[in-house]
Amino acid sequence: MKILIVSDAWEPQVNGVVRTLQATIAELRKAGHEVAAVSPDLFRSVPCPSYPEIRLAFAGWRKVGRHIRAFDPQAIHISTEGPLGLAARRWCLKNGFPFTTAYHTRFPEYVAARLPVSPAFVWRFIRWFHRPARHIMIATRSLARELADQGLTQTMMWERGVDHDLFRPDRAAHPAYAGLPRPIQLYVGRVAVEKNIGAFLDIDRPGTKVIVGDGPALAALQAQHPDAMFLGKLGGETLAAAYAGADVFVFPSRTDTFGLVVIEALSCGTPVAAFPVPGPGDIIRDGAGALDQDLGRAIDTALACDRSDAAALGARYSWAGCTAQFAKALTFVPGSPSSQGAESAIGVPA
Repeated sequence: MKILIVSDAWEPQVNGVVRTLQATIAELRKAGHEVAAVSPDLFRSVPCPSYPEIRLAFAGWRKVGRHIRAFDPQAIHISTEGPLGLAARRWCLKNGFPFTTAYHTRFPEYVAARLPVSPAFVWRFIRWFHRPARHIMIATRSLARELADQGLTQTMMWERGVDHDLFRPDRAAHPAYAGLPRPIQLYVGRVAVEKNIGAFLDIDRPGTKVIVGDGPALAALQAQHPDAMFLGKLGGETLAAAYAGADVFVFPSRTDTFGLVVIEALSCGTPVAAFPVPGPGDIIRDGAGALDQDLGRAIDTALACDRSDAAALGARYSWAGCTAQFAKALTFVPGSPSSQGAESAIGVPA
């Protein structure tokens, strides 16, 4: 099948959306599908205010349409609600071409954390954008319920995966951990206001807090928390070593839709502490971590968890399984491998 993915989030960004798309595309190609992307690198672009890693493309629907026609896809997936997503959506509607979307970011909460904008106003845009989609791909059942409350019921699961050859519990600890006071409490991700990292760093607990990542809030947090260790961006084996050598992984965000870093940490055998919110609330179970409105208490509980339970939970997530869910959401495409006998979209419990 010829699949076109449209995304405003793309390389060289390093975030969960980009990593998910990269891994999904690789798995789709491995399965024999032909996949192309319409991404910001194909157009003139400018940095997104407050998030310069994201490039906002100058591309109207006609210009995007030329790329769509050149590839001649059987299926179109619009992954983001940015300029390219808007242009592709308009082209699809004008040409009667069915498409899927994904709800990667809890935009109402994300915007509210940065701007004096009512979440209700942002939800109007979310409803408008996603309503024409055949399926809206979501990472958790909590999101399915949240979107159903907004009248968007055509959701299908598209979870996340882990590279288990890279993220595994038998890795040696990152060398920067040598001699640090234990327990080592780790955060990995973008260092920005919406990630709520201050809620983690403000907690008074023995041991060492370690931050891996970069972003606009980095300098301020370094100045406010000189006792924390900031390792900057890590990737590959050094990132895996940071996960594996930590005593607990702390996920303070309240706005993420899933938290790819959560399952990477679990795959390395590191228990997770988080707030009981969508994302970690859908993942953490079986003694692999702790959820609590008191994040310090969640850390204490997670530190007592069995690392083998964390690794076992992380092992349940694979990119092959994630990609199979993506392909299943394309069941409405004539001739797709799963168009016969496919299950319907996820039902949302009353």
